[in-house]
Amino acid sequence: MNETILEMIYIAAAAGFILALKWMSSPATARRGVLAGEIGMLLAVVGTLLRFEVVDYTWIFAAFLLGSAIGVPLAYKMPMTAVPQRTAISHAFGALAAALIGVAEYYRATPDRFVMTALAAEVLLGFLTFTASLMAFGKLQELLPTRPITYKGQNVVNLSILGLALVLGMALVADPSRTWLFPIFSLLALTFGVMLIVPIGGADMPTVIALLNSYAGLSASAMGFALDNKLLIVAGALDGSSGLILSIIMCKAMNRSFSNVLFGAFGQVQASAAATGEVKPVRSASHEEAAEILGSAQTVVIIPGYGMAVAQAQHKVRELFDSLSKRGVDVRFAIHPVAGRMPGHMNVLLAEANIPYDRLFEMDEINSELEHVDVALVIGANDVVNPAARNDPGSPIAGMPILNADKARTVMVIKRGMSPGFAGIDNELYYMDKTLMLFGDAKGFVAGIVKELSAVHA
Repeated sequence: MNETILEMIYIAAAAGFILALKWMSSPATARRGVLAGEIGMLLAVVGTLLRFEVVDYTWIFAAFLLGSAIGVPLAYKMPMTAVPQRTAISHAFGALAAALIGVAEYYRATPDRFVMTALAAEVLLGFLTFTASLMAFGKLQELLPTRPITYKGQNVVNLSILGLALVLGMALVADPSRTWLFPIFSLLALTFGVMLIVPIGGADMPTVIALLNSYAGLSASAMGFALDNKLLIVAGALDGSSGLILSIIMCKAMNRSFSNVLFGAFGQVQASAAATGEVKPVRSASHEEAAEILGSAQTVVIIPGYGMAVAQAQHKVRELFDSLSKRGVDVRFAIHPVAGRMPGHMNVLLAEANIPYDRLFEMDEINSELEHVDVALVIGANDVVNPAARNDPGSPIAGMPILNADKARTVMVIKRGMSPGFAGIDNELYYMDKTLMLFGDAKGFVAGIVKELSAVHA
């Protein structure tokens, strides 16, 4: 096909990727952003298949059918609560593909130094992202221990493996004909990916996934340099930079640094009240009592968390929103940047239930208002409303920005039990005099509140 037409297709595809990132930054335009990204990817694939280098489509279509047979059911059957795992496994597959292409290009013909530099970066980032993403998937799916695994001298071991891989990579750049070094270089990259995730706990895993997304993008960008494909360079750079920015935003939201995330072993379980034998009193309430309090309030802020996602309670929460709004109650939703397991998790769930966008408020927008709110209703959130982040300098989450639920006049928390959150620490919010614990499944308890409100309203 005419090279000019292919370049135009690639430019249109790159524009689609850029617009996708722009539009997906807001819940109101997120669907448009997803569509733009899909169109961009379709154009990229079609343009690549039309290139003159493709002489036989047999293996391509076989791979297309196999990938579709795996990917389509995976997308449709994957629950929202498992999106982080699916994201991790997608990173693993994408990074493996990039690394294998790098391996094939290396053995196809002896590359010059510039191409070898790109191939070394591609293979190193691709293989370490592959094994690291598999480990992240295993931890999120609880196939592997979710708590950090640490030992003395761990950072020295990890950095030594990475350093040796970098030295071998530079040796290959200096002399690409040293083929015996390449398998060792690849094995070190694979090993480092495993060692990278071992000391990281579940609380930091969403940030790590964002960082792995950045590594996968950079690997794809390096592949673009190796293959002289401008679209891969652009798409990979966009993926890499956006993943890095997202990681920085999440670290800021968790008051964490990159070095702490990668090497700090966050997520160690502290001794809880139950473990030490200390019994702290809590106040609980029934559906009827919760409905009465909510129905008589003027302002209510709902704070959703991972528990709401697990219970798939977003549609019942919408019914609660409608019921309270009909009574003239001002209902708003407070969204913490890392509520759930991925950024935007709560926004997506609430959008799925058609909660109006203008009722969703980010942490910085609503925190100053919470002290004037009659009721803060926490649904399945834990660490993101834990006052220990603000009050206890010795807490693992000390300094982490939180939603100030404890400032509301009355706090109600829907939770199955008193178990800790991802950080593995007790939440002092549960023991405050103003707090009522609503024990039970989030979906069932919210449904019970809606039923009581409807009965009283009727």
